[in-house]
Amino acid sequence: MSMARCYVGQIMPTPSKKTPTPLPRIARFEKLGFGLFLHWGLYSQMGQGEWILCRSKMKVSDYNKLAGTFTAADFDARAIARRARAAGMKYIVLTTRHHEGFSLYDTRGLSKFDAMHTPAGRDLVAEFVEGCKAEKIVPFLYHTTLDWQWEPQWWGVHGDWTGKKSWGDYLDYLHASVEVLCRHYGPIGGLWFDGNWAHPKADWKEDRLYKMIRRHQPDAMIINNTGIGAEGRTGHPEIDSVTFEQALPRPIDRRGWPKYVAGEMCQTMNSHWGIGANDVNYLSPPQVIQNLSLCRRVGANYLLNVGPTATGALPEYESGVLAAVGRWMAVFGKCIYEPKPEVARCSGRDFLLRAGDKFYYFAFDLGVLPGGHHPAGIAQGHTTFRAVGDFAHKIKRVRWLDTGEELKFMQNQKDQMLGLHLTESGYGTQWVVKVAELS
Repeated sequence: MSMARCYVGQIMPTPSKKTPTPLPRIARFEKLGFGLFLHWGLYSQMGQGEWILCRSKMKVSDYNKLAGTFTAADFDARAIARRARAAGMKYIVLTTRHHEGFSLYDTRGLSKFDAMHTPAGRDLVAEFVEGCKAEKIVPFLYHTTLDWQWEPQWWGVHGDWTGKKSWGDYLDYLHASVEVLCRHYGPIGGLWFDGNWAHPKADWKEDRLYKMIRRHQPDAMIINNTGIGAEGRTGHPEIDSVTFEQALPRPIDRRGWPKYVAGEMCQTMNSHWGIGANDVNYLSPPQVIQNLSLCRRVGANYLLNVGPTATGALPEYESGVLAAVGRWMAVFGKCIYEPKPEVARCSGRDFLLRAGDKFYYFAFDLGVLPGGHHPAGIAQGHTTFRAVGDFAHKIKRVRWLDTGEELKFMQNQKDQMLGLHLTESGYGTQWVVKVAELS
């Protein structure tokens, strides 16, 4: 993944044009909603993040010796998929090869720098795909387009190719590597690429690459991360989703676009994609729940990253966060996958989603009734009034999804106004984001 942080960019649509209909694969992708990103490789043994080869200025020959101690002893793909499913996630993206150039799959003669030539001696991507499918999770395969084995010195983010081997030779190797993934692991949810931002002026021969993918995997999503500083930017016509790396997505106005393109935010659990042993800057369950909700507010997916340990296990803290988020998803998950954004003016960060004749009001910043002495102005049954504008639909019933409690409301359809009286959660409950169903 790219390292810098910047603002969110957005290509402007052509005004007064229609929004195209999403292709079936893109419509399916949007309904997945919530996914797990796994950054795992040789760098995981060092516990200093996925860019350690470049950041430490290690010699490639010394770094590559890590392959001799790569065991994958604790990698249980199905257990990871089961944990993701319990968290309410519908898909997982695995780094089959990251920028270090090491492959978790059997490259079938293209290179000896793969998992088959380590003490693990296993095709870990095959295990991953099988584990996902066993748990009804959609497998996605990340593959770097940037490879430090071919150009071991620091790749300037805006530099040109300076390696000794030809650019054409490298692209042949890269495309052949991706073809292995397309041919030998059955139907997959998609290919997730990352690294073109390293050589923005280079000819990556995307036409050739994507044509090959469509031949082998016609229903797979094709995503190519545009990196930090280019969030939401569109690219090649075959790309099926724009990316928002480490940034909450903005609404995508697709009017006049030749193709409907989805959106996805990818975010680290702490400050690194690969595991960082001394990185304690973790997201909390409330932050994850809020970010997931805000992604769905604009119809984008949320791809949350975890860096497995050197041996392939999910770390304890991250596992705990996923479990906590799973409790929220068990109650409110029904309104995460299918519903679409509803255009309406809501208070603060609140928003509405719609599925058929039902609407889901996501309420942020609600209080919780305290225990013991009640401060002045707070009593049992305290409510918060939230106004909704530009809402012309007739509502007959409003209720909390968690308790089924009926909520009072008032409506003026002529002025397209709706007022909701939202009760605070009872003592012992705090959902962070609470959802009411309007029908």
